[in-house]
This record gives sequence, C-alpha cells and structure tokens, in this order.
Amino acid sequence: MARHVVLLRGINLGSRNRISMPELREALEDAGFKDVRTHLQSGNVVLTSNAKPESVARKCERVISERFELEIPVVVRTRAELAGVVKRNPLGKVATDPKRYQVSFLSARLSAKVVRELKDAAADSEQVVAIGREVYAWHPRTIARSKLWTKLAGKGLGVTATSRNWATVEALLELSSD
Repeated sequence: MARHVVLLRGINLGSRNRISMPELREALEDAGFKDVRTHLQSGNVVLTSNAKPESVARKCERVISERFELEIPVVVRTRAELAGVVKRNPLGKVATDPKRYQVSFLSARLSAKVVRELKDAAADSEQVVAIGREVYAWHPRTIARSKLWTKLAGKGLGVTATSRNWATVEALLELSSD
C-alpha cells in the first residue's frame, strides 16, 4: 500500500469551505482509506491506499462532496513524488524564508504560454520555476500583494492547482514517512 499526500484546494479560508479535520479524517477512513492523518487546518492529508493518485483524488472529491456538500478540487502526490519535489528544490539556495517559498501542486503540466505568463508576472525580486507538475515560487518581499501569487492562486492556469509553503511541504514529507 502506498502513502499518498492529498492536498485540498481552498478549504478553511476565512468562513468559506469549512471542514473539520477530525470529520475529514473520519469521512476518508469510512471511505476505506487507511492511516489517515491531517496536518494543519488547510486541507493537508496523508493516507494509505492501493489506488493510483488520480483515483485517490477523485474518490476524495466524491467523499467531500457527499459528506460536506462542498465541491473541493484535490491534487494528490505519492510519498515518492513529494520526496522528488523536495529533492529538486530549484530555488533552495535563494529561498531563505520557508513561509515565503511556495510550491504549487498541479493536476497537469502547464502550457509553455502559461509558464511565460507566470514569469512575466514575477516582480524583479521574485523567482519562479516550473518543473513537471509543480511550480516553485520565491516571494522574498510579500506574497499578499504579489502579481505572481495572484496568478498562481487564481483559476486561470488551465489546471487544478493548490499551493503550500515550503515548511508545510517538508512537514508533509515527514508525516508521509511515518
């Protein structure tokens, strides 16, 4: 059985899309997933399943829809895939604050046009690197007012995307190793 990291997009942001992590764990266990653990309140789940990541994502979306009556996009990586994301770390030498270093996890690769748009949106101090189904973005000054962040967090990428800061990415890798 493989360990999967399940990333929910846009839950528990203010009063929108509220899901209790204990209730989410229970719903996923009821659906047949094993060793379900959550990290923080922002939709980070580690679980065990024999299914492929895409099947895990679809099943989690169905469970959330049925149990919580919310349409929440889900992106899944295996533990091995997440380890690869951490190992690659293309901006590790410049990204000195893990809270301002973001990884966007995508359901599919971005088109070359969208990657160019992201690079064009980056401020002079920001850096962005797209590798496979991840986009690494360093925001040394601010994330809140970043045009790059606005593009990454929006729905104009043409794929499902959800972002985590580097501290969370490393914590999820550790949690998936247990």
